[in-house]
Order: sequence, then C-alpha cells, then structure tokens
Amino acid sequence: MTQQIYNDPAGGQPSTIGPQMNTFYYQKKALIEAKKEQYFGQLADVTSMPKHFGKKIKKYHYLPLLDDRNINDQGIDAAGVTITTDQYYVTLPRNVLSVANASKAAAATAIADNLDGVTAVAGADDSAGTGFATITVTGSTHFKVATLAKATAIADLGVGAVIQQGSGNLYGSSKDVGTIASKMPALSETGGRVNRVGFTRVEIEGTLEKFGFFDEYTKESLDFDTDSELAMHVNREMVMGANEITEDALQIDLLNSAGVIRYAGAATENAEIDDTCEVTYGDLMRLSIDLDNNRTPKHTKVITGTRMIDTKTIPACRVMYVGSELLPLLQGMKDLHNDKAFIAVQHYAAAGETLTGEVGAVGDFRIVVVPEMMHWEGAGADASGTATHHETGDRYNVYPMLVVGDSSFTTIGFQTDGKTVKFKIKHSKPESPESYANDPYGETGFMSIKWYYGFMVYRPERIALVKTAAPL
Repeated sequence: MTQQIYNDPAGGQPSTIGPQMNTFYYQKKALIEAKKEQYFGQLADVTSMPKHFGKKIKKYHYLPLLDDRNINDQGIDAAGVTITTDQYYVTLPRNVLSVANASKAAAATAIADNLDGVTAVAGADDSAGTGFATITVTGSTHFKVATLAKATAIADLGVGAVIQQGSGNLYGSSKDVGTIASKMPALSETGGRVNRVGFTRVEIEGTLEKFGFFDEYTKESLDFDTDSELAMHVNREMVMGANEITEDALQIDLLNSAGVIRYAGAATENAEIDDTCEVTYGDLMRLSIDLDNNRTPKHTKVITGTRMIDTKTIPACRVMYVGSELLPLLQGMKDLHNDKAFIAVQHYAAAGETLTGEVGAVGDFRIVVVPEMMHWEGAGADASGTATHHETGDRYNVYPMLVVGDSSFTTIGFQTDGKTVKFKIKHSKPESPESYANDPYGETGFMSIKWYYGFMVYRPERIALVKTAAPL
C-alpha cells in the first residue's frame, strides 16, 4: 500500500509529497492555492437530515388550483356537472426519454401524433446507452389529451408516462379567452351545489449518499519535512477536495433535472450541434419567456456565509451558469437593436450583492462562470475539416448554459447551522492508540474525511438548460 513517505532526499530518493527545500532559504508562509469557491451550493435551500429517519428526504408539493397538474375527481362546474371528465393528462418523466434503438422511430411518431403541438425527435442509435436511443420532446412534460386511447398509447411506450383523468381545477393552465370565460365560477342568486374544486399534492424525494476518502503518512514525513505546517495544509486540501467533489455532484444533478431544455440554432438534440448552433440573444429571450410562464421568480436568495441564516436576495435576475469557453460568445453577443448585450459586473456591482463567479449580465440573466463547468465532449455533429469551435475527436463539444431559478432544489452541502458541520474529519496521529493494531511502533497515521450528500429537486420547471457550441 502506497503511503506518504519522507524517504532519503539526500540519498537521491525524493519524498512522496514532493521536492524538499531544507538546503535553501524559503518563505515560511508558502503560497497556497486559493480556495475553490462554491458556485452551485450558494443557491441551494439547505435541508438538515435528522438522525433515525432513514436516508431519504421527502416533501409534499401542493399544486396550484389553476394548474393542469391539479387533477382529481372533485370538480363540479357552474352548471353542477363534473368538470372535464372526458379529458386526460399525460405526464412524461423528463424531456429526454430512452427507448430501444429498434423502436425509436415508432415511439417518436406515437408521441408526436398523440400529444398536441409536440415535436419528438429520435436520436442516433445508442445515444442513450448501448441498445437504447434518446427521444427529445420539446416544451413541457405535461400534456392534455382528448381521449383515454391517446393517453394509453403514450403510456404503452414504456417511457414512464403517467395518466390522470382531468377534473377539479376549473380551466387549468389555459390562456384561451373562450375557455376561461366559459368556466368562470359564477354563482346564481340561490347558490347551489356548484363550483366545487379539489386540490392535489405530489410527493418528491431525494436520497442521501455517503462519500469519503483518506490519506496515510509516516511520522518522519512530518518530523523532517521542510514545511512545519504540512499537516495543516494537507488537512486543508482534503476539505477543498471534498468541497469540489460535492460541487461536481450537485452540478450533475442540476444538469439532469432541467425541466426546460433548448438547443441553439436548428438543433433538436446533442448530435445535431454544429458550428451554426451558437446561442443568440433571441434564444435567451425565449428562454426567459418560458421561465416567466413557469412562474420562476426574478429574485434569488444567495448563501453568503457559512451559516444557513446568512443569506441575501439578488433582485430582478435569474442565475445562469456557464463554462469559461462561452465567455467570448457572451461578451460578443448583440441584442435586438444590434447593440452590445453583455454588461460587465463592474458596471452594476455597487448596486447590490453579487454572486461568486459572477462576470456580468445578459438580458434577464446574471452570468456566473464556473471553472469546472462540465460539458459533453464530442457529443455534437461531425466537425472534421473545421477548426472554428471547440471539438473532441472531430466532433463538436456541446456546452450547457444552466439556469437555476429560486427555490428550485435543496441539498445537503458544507453549509452549517452554526453548531454542527456537514462533514467530519478523523485524524489518527502516529503513536496514537488507533495506529497500534497494524503498526506496533506507531510510526504511521492517517487523515480521513466523510460526508453525506443529498439532492432533491422541488420545481424542475424552474431549472433550464440551453445547449450550444462554443467558438474558439
């Protein structure tokens, strides 16, 4: 088992921690890599999991009265007749579905034919894993259909669709003047048993997982190392590493939880992203309209310290996370009047709180650059013969622009409640009792860190994703 060992630097055997400086003058306070910041965790609603309640976080989400998802059998209209008993609702688990390669064309056709106003595009074979292809459905994941037969046709595809009979919410999410006017809850002089409504709640949940790692070292590696504060620095780097791992896990969960997905240019799936698929100001405007329709707030609560109560509100914005590769595209973006759309953060920072990593704003979005922002390498169209955009293996890379609306998710991270921490470090020093079992002389020690991470999405319709190519 490899351990951190001092070895014999003078004899030509270097220490495993790196070069020693004991023959040179050096500054005691050595330069330490700057702490990596939390980017995604600063927007989380933090939930503490008490002991003795399992590893799942569960919560009820009560649906608004006037929402197509508020489906029950309690509704009575103004004439005393049960509401919309001949209508059914189909809810898909996500916008990007997975079906067998052989059935992808038939599945895409069935979705498009049975769900009004929907475009379903089948991806390439194995785009959802070996033997399975993706089907990307545009727009919402919740649809109203006229007959049970149409709803059943979607459910029979085996993509996780849920069918509910329509009733109980007056006119639902309709914006049609005629529909709304015809279903207003009017009352006569004598009242009567009319206009009964019902309410629905759904259960959402997230699962906790335990993570951890450890480092071993010898007593001599500390006693003779050039840096007298080596143990402190290693301890610090363990915390920074655990922090980055948690941020990566949270980023993956957010990317996979987006309820609104858009593609730049004419693309409808990752495999169609090419050099013409660069996000525009118009794309961002349309994305903002989608979020407006989903009632995503334009104010955002931000965790600004290490205590859960230390939060501030960012007004009139939605937060968009991007990788550094997209900065040239954003900074060169033009608005609908052909003026510069990007406003650098220094032009408005004095007016209020800014976010960690914030570089500027475009339209309704405050842009946060995440150095470790992930992307899909080589998932785009064929890029052979071109060298204008980022690519891998002669295929274009696909870069996400992730928008996270307020109160859209919760997580357990490294924030504290002022009394306890969410991660634990154990340090067994050399010559301590823990080291005797495998080391009778007490010459070795170890440091370990462990923590729990959990994620639960509250409102996926408030998390949006734009996929685009990135110019060099």
